[in-house]
Amino acid sequence: MKSPNRRFKEAIYEQFARISKALSSPRRLELLDLLCQGPRTVEILAGEAGLSVANTSQHLRALRTARLVEASKEGQFVTYRLADEAVCEFFHTLRQLAESRLAEIEQLVQQYLAQRELLEPVDQEQLLSQVRKGEVVALDVRPPEEYQAGHIPGALSVPLEELEQRLVKLPKERTIVAYCRGPYCVLAVEAVELLRRKGFKAVRLEDGVHDWRRRGFRVAAGEQP
Repeated sequence: MKSPNRRFKEAIYEQFARISKALSSPRRLELLDLLCQGPRTVEILAGEAGLSVANTSQHLRALRTARLVEASKEGQFVTYRLADEAVCEFFHTLRQLAESRLAEIEQLVQQYLAQRELLEPVDQEQLLSQVRKGEVVALDVRPPEEYQAGHIPGALSVPLEELEQRLVKLPKERTIVAYCRGPYCVLAVEAVELLRRKGFKAVRLEDGVHDWRRRGFRVAAGEQP
């Protein structure tokens, strides 16, 4: 017969395991990354993650069972949000651990950027300094609702799907720095490709808004002035 101490220990670790079980799916990790940007309806999350609404709902239920996300119904739509900012912190800590332990991550990134001809060396720390000082044009290419939830101060909101139509408003004499949700978001990659084809000097900032905040920098919220 197990002792009370052993039963207690097993019960505690079983609760811890609820989190790891909920995060055992790559799709659920992607959904958490998206929710780090702000609340989303199931339909929007499905579109962003390339999933059906039914599959997205199933993954979100698993995350909700582990108390990682919360949901509220507004009319016919269900909106999901992180249960706590600590969930986003946990996701980024997990990301950093994976980056430091798994060489395959760097290999995947290098291969992807090489294929897109975006492998040129960029000093990200210098880029961060230039963005903070307003020496470059910071371009937020995420959807408008993500920009409104939080963005780099002074950044222009130009969602990727609107970028080509709004090129005439961008200065060609200044460097444009595109950013989106972090180092593995491809929106900024596509934006830089388009800008360069159109004759702009453009580079990608690897940091997303949450990375920016974790560095201790101020994050603005609200619509573009």
